[in-house]
Amino acid sequence: MAEIHPFYEQHRGAMESAMRQRLDLAGPMLHERTHLSDVDAVRQEVMDEFAIVLTQMPYVGGAASRMSDFFIRLTGFMAISRVLRRHGVPVPVIGEIERQTYKAQLLTEPEAERLAAGDQFMSPENQALLRGQAAKSTSESHQAAFPEDFVYDFVEPAPGDKFEFGINYRACGFCKFAGRHGDEEILPNICGLDFDAYATRGIRLERTQTLAGGASHCNFRFSRLQHD
Repeated sequence: MAEIHPFYEQHRGAMESAMRQRLDLAGPMLHERTHLSDVDAVRQEVMDEFAIVLTQMPYVGGAASRMSDFFIRLTGFMAISRVLRRHGVPVPVIGEIERQTYKAQLLTEPEAERLAAGDQFMSPENQALLRGQAAKSTSESHQAAFPEDFVYDFVEPAPGDKFEFGINYRACGFCKFAGRHGDEEILPNICGLDFDAYATRGIRLERTQTLAGGASHCNFRFSRLQHD
C-alpha cells in the first residue's frame, strides 16, 4: 500500500478517532435509512477504506496552508461515501446521513468554543490572513509546488451587499481529489457539509453555485448569525 504523507501521519490518530466517533453517531441512521443488516461490518469496511484515503490525501503545504485542515477534517467522508455507495445506498441518502452525522459531531464541542472559533474566523485579523493566502494560492509558484491545492480569491463586499466578506474558489482540492480517484458522483456530499460547519460556529454561509455542480467557481459569502 502507498505511504501516508508525514504531515498526515502526524494527525492520523486524531483523524481515526474522529472517524470512529462519526461512525458511532451515524449508527442509528445507518439502521434507519439503509438496507444494511450488519452495520458493524460496514463500520470496519469504512475504516479500511479510510486507511486507503489517508494514502491518497494530497499534500498542499501542511500547517502553512489553511486548506490542509479542510482535508484533515473532511476527506474521511469520502471513505464513508465510497463504502455506502458500494452497498447500493443512494447518493442523496448518503449525503443526508453524512450531514446529520457531521452536525452532531460538531455539536459535541462546547457552544462557547464553537462561537469563539466563529468570531475568530470573522475577525479582521483572519480576513487579512485570508487575503494573503488567497493571493498566494493564485501564484504560479504555489500552483506549481502544490497542484492539488485550492485556488481562490478574497471577495470584498460592494455597497449594498449584506455579507461581510466572501471567497470565490476557482479550483477545488476536493474536485481534483474526486477526479483523480473516480469519486465525482459522491463529491457533492462534501459540498453539503459546509453549511453546518459554519452555522454551528455562528456564521451564515450563502452559496448559490459550486464547481462540483459545473459552475466556474464556488461563491462563498459569509455573515454573522445572531447569538446571545
